Amino acid sequence: MNYLMRRLATFPLVLLGVSILVFVAIRMVPGDSITAMLGTEAGLLTPAQRDSLAAYFGIDQPWFIQYWRWIGGILSGNLGISVTYGRPVLDVIIERFPLTLELAVLSMIIALAVGMPAGVFAATRNEKLSDLGVRIVAMIGQSTPSFVLGLLIIYTLSAGFGVLPAMGEFAPLWQDPLRNLSQLILPAITLGFAFAASVTRISRSAMLDVLSDDYVRTARSKGVSARSVIWRHALPNALIPVVTLSGIEFGYLLGGAVIVEQIYALPGLGRMVLDAIQQRDYALVQGSVLFIAFNFMIVNLLVDLAYVALDPRIRLGES
Repeated sequence: MNYLMRRLATFPLVLLGVSILVFVAIRMVPGDSITAMLGTEAGLLTPAQRDSLAAYFGIDQPWFIQYWRWIGGILSGNLGISVTYGRPVLDVIIERFPLTLELAVLSMIIALAVGMPAGVFAATRNEKLSDLGVRIVAMIGQSTPSFVLGLLIIYTLSAGFGVLPAMGEFAPLWQDPLRNLSQLILPAITLGFAFAASVTRISRSAMLDVLSDDYVRTARSKGVSARSVIWRHALPNALIPVVTLSGIEFGYLLGGAVIVEQIYALPGLGRMVLDAIQQRDYALVQGSVLFIAFNFMIVNLLVDLAYVALDPRIRLGES
């Protein structure tokens, strides 16, 4: 069995573990679906009415039976019904996921487009004033929480220019590209700023290691131009740490940038999960976490496969 098949074979085991953890965790949150839905009016229910609602939501049985029913539904392609939306969980997730995916891709593009050139620039000017400046900016970027940057952007636009970021009803990319970009560009910058700082630091460190290797000194001694040495010889061999960091960060972004989506009022996956937890929408929380975990595993698998493309010396699955 080759490496890819072995990795795919572990997916069900990982998802099983995640399903158990999220199933238990969401039920340890105080309250239940009935109280979350009715609020203070839940105290006015008679015992018979509460029992009837508990049976309707499927929370009248022991946890083991509830879990068994849920897993049985998943095996048949049914993630359950969201009590918040009154629709199948999978339909709700698929409706919200495109926004989160687009936001993650935009953030990744911004971070790599800014972070990698900055890291290379700093590495080629090691211990100089410009290198120190890049490192200071990168440290500030990593130290600044995304919600602080988001609030600063909103405040600057509103107080300084008298405008607010485009919020409200989200416009899909395929319907109105310009409005879609106007709604997502500022959240993408907010998320991409901290990630760009991380990319800058890791690419600088990787480039410093590569630039001291023998083959780089040999290329320079043969008269290869500095630009060619940096961009054609050194950079490709310094990309593995950047790819690793990018894969991890992209997996987290696919899980939904909860705070940023909340600040900019974006109906993404992260904000949906937060609302589902507050509403004790067990089926939606469980299905969403499984979906996020599956995406994370896919991204990690693609990152591992990318190692081979970047460095032919790597042989996955071989000792």
